[in-house]
Amino acid sequence: MPTLQKGGGGGWPMPTVLKIHGGNPLKGTIEISGAKNSALPLMVACLLTDKPLTLTNVPNLADIRTIAQLLGLLGVECIEKGDMRTLNAANITSTTAPYDLVKTMRASVLVLGPLVARYGIARVSLPGGCALGARAVDVHLEGLQALGATCELEEGYIVAKAPRGLHGAHFTMRVVSVGATENLMLAASIADGQTVLRNVAREPEIVDLANCLNAMGANIQGAGTDTITIEGVKTLNGATHKVIPDRLETGSYAIASLITGGDVTLTNTSLECLPMVRETLEKAGAVFEDSANGFRVYQNGPIHGVDVMTEPYPGFATDLQAPFMALMGICEGAAMITETIFENRFMHVPELARMGANIQVHGASAMVRGIKHLSGAPVMATDIRASIGLVIAGLAAKGDTTISRLYHLDRGYENLEAKLQACGAVIERHRVDA
Repeated sequence: MPTLQKGGGGGWPMPTVLKIHGGNPLKGTIEISGAKNSALPLMVACLLTDKPLTLTNVPNLADIRTIAQLLGLLGVECIEKGDMRTLNAANITSTTAPYDLVKTMRASVLVLGPLVARYGIARVSLPGGCALGARAVDVHLEGLQALGATCELEEGYIVAKAPRGLHGAHFTMRVVSVGATENLMLAASIADGQTVLRNVAREPEIVDLANCLNAMGANIQGAGTDTITIEGVKTLNGATHKVIPDRLETGSYAIASLITGGDVTLTNTSLECLPMVRETLEKAGAVFEDSANGFRVYQNGPIHGVDVMTEPYPGFATDLQAPFMALMGICEGAAMITETIFENRFMHVPELARMGANIQVHGASAMVRGIKHLSGAPVMATDIRASIGLVIAGLAAKGDTTISRLYHLDRGYENLEAKLQACGAVIERHRVDA
């Protein structure tokens, strides 16, 4: 991992670039890390109890350090040992999540529900993170209001109050939101009475959070479906819980194997969490061989163009759209890629075009016409998944690719260079003059 400037998880990385000499097929084994998007709400769950919560298989990422620093500011004691984090929120000293940390990572808003549920008040800065569009927190607030909280915006902060505690309610989300589903699950776990959440997210990370909360003594049913029922309990206990494998890292490395004409075995993971991705990649020419602890992935002949549309789970994940677009850049034929989740998620298109990709954007869709090979070029990352898309493109490109703004990449991919180097990639991080 890169050295961070003084300031911990919320600081910016030292100025570095990633240099890739493309053209080497990836061959070997990659162990998949724990899911960042699961670990973040799981760490926040510690706020619901005064007993220790121990999580294992936690990835070592910038976002994990940021949420740990935020929890520390609230008074949570966090003990780190390898991939294990033990969090104790017995002595909370603040219910304010400040702008300086929340602005760097959208998942910070997840402290809102637990704080107002347990302490009756929360003051959380409006969140930041990747520049993927509005992604308003309205659904979070509407749900908390249904549970009895008052929510107001004061000087850039969300102030939620429930001095008499939260109560159960029936709430239907007007749009499916993973973050809002998590926030409301957390809050409703210790609300008074039954809560029924409808039109909720169904991602594996939602199921993982429900399993952890249930291990802590919550009563949650229906996670993984579009309706979740929660019977509130007065208090939660501590627990030990293992974070699920990262399905987005899994999909990214599977695509990396394919684009390089490689043969890679991914361990500590499963394709069950990527049903539509597996189906799509098989249509493009991928071969998957399942095993007890993972799977092997390689291509059977040339990569073919396949149209995709991003959708909420179990549809094709928006977080794998950029890597898939890189793959389609060298396909035989063409592919239409339609983005339905985030309005600004084509910012990697100009960077792929610098590498020779033939892509035309028409509103929410991008037409990708495959070319024989991509060419190395200096490019700039714009968000976490665009970053890995550019890495994947660079692995297949002829010549050298230099990727800047690596702090995005470091938020979502643990030990990326080491994992790829072990499979034959020529990839190194270099410090540059500030």
